[in-house]
Amino acid sequence: MAAPSHVVPFLSPSSASASLRAPSGRRAAAHLRCAAAAGQAGFFTRLGRLIKEKAKSDVDKLFSGFSKTRENLSVVDELLTYWNLADTDRVLDDLEEALLVSDFGPKISFRIVDTLREEIRDGKLKSGAEIKASLKRCILELLTSKGSNTELKLGFRKPAVIMIVGVNGGGKTTSLGKLAYRFKNEGAKVLMAAGDTFRAAARDQLEVWAERTGSEIVIDKDKKAQAPSVLSQAVKRGKREGFDIVLCDTSGRLHTNYGLMEELVTCKKVMAKALPGAPNEVLLVLDGTTGLNMLQQAREFNDVVGITGFILTKLDGTARGGCVVSVVDELGIPVKFVGVGEGVEDLQPFDAEAFVEAIFP
Repeated sequence: MAAPSHVVPFLSPSSASASLRAPSGRRAAAHLRCAAAAGQAGFFTRLGRLIKEKAKSDVDKLFSGFSKTRENLSVVDELLTYWNLADTDRVLDDLEEALLVSDFGPKISFRIVDTLREEIRDGKLKSGAEIKASLKRCILELLTSKGSNTELKLGFRKPAVIMIVGVNGGGKTTSLGKLAYRFKNEGAKVLMAAGDTFRAAARDQLEVWAERTGSEIVIDKDKKAQAPSVLSQAVKRGKREGFDIVLCDTSGRLHTNYGLMEELVTCKKVMAKALPGAPNEVLLVLDGTTGLNMLQQAREFNDVVGITGFILTKLDGTARGGCVVSVVDELGIPVKFVGVGEGVEDLQPFDAEAFVEAIFP
């Protein structure tokens, strides 16, 4: 949000010079507000950049996290090592099958293979190494053309509000806790909101994460409040007490349950009422082990609440890592974090180049 403007009335030459000599209280206040807004904007810009830079330094975690997908795609090297022009159709058919098995999806798999076939036919690719390089380039272009904005958009004033949504069992609360850990490590003051008022253990789980990360938390003390009330209180407290980040948990819900999906709309509205512009991010947590089945969930959540980014979890436990490419290509929404392990540091900021290198070393 832009810094508040201050309209200066027309001044006569004499009054103008006096004003320059001794700025009025209103002008001084305006300068202070502008400086404060600029400082907050700078803080969030640095925070987003630091988290993104950490992704590049944690390439080893990403590499190990996609080991099962990489193993699934190792057949690509076998196919291309002894490739020759006469075997092109057979090799490309087998390559297409390998992509499909890894959940790249029919549309993407066919598109990639058609591109490779055309480049081979035109004489642009003359070796197995060149075909592999073109394959990696195709996947990288798919990720960057539609999902390039992988950095968190935290706005220009405190607090930045992040809303976490998803179905039951996807890893929402755990992802929120790991996000808090990352923010705290970068010096941010974090407030959690226990907006999952349906699941009995959710509040306890989030309280453990709050203690573990040194964050504050807003909870439903009498266990009767509705999620919109809890989230509204949290955003107001975040604004009042100068928190940098407010992380809002929500109840898991099936995307087919209209009533519960509509509650998310209410949650979003009350946050915006408490702080215009909130939430800055609405992150949908998707279970990577479900592969392409996640696409319908993503469409429904996006239609209802407007998703700004994805967190794909449990990718270390599946060979279906191609779903990362599928969800970006289908919806044009960036993947912002990927879960590649059980550790507190294993929620990694998504980096497209590192991902491609992890599955096709």
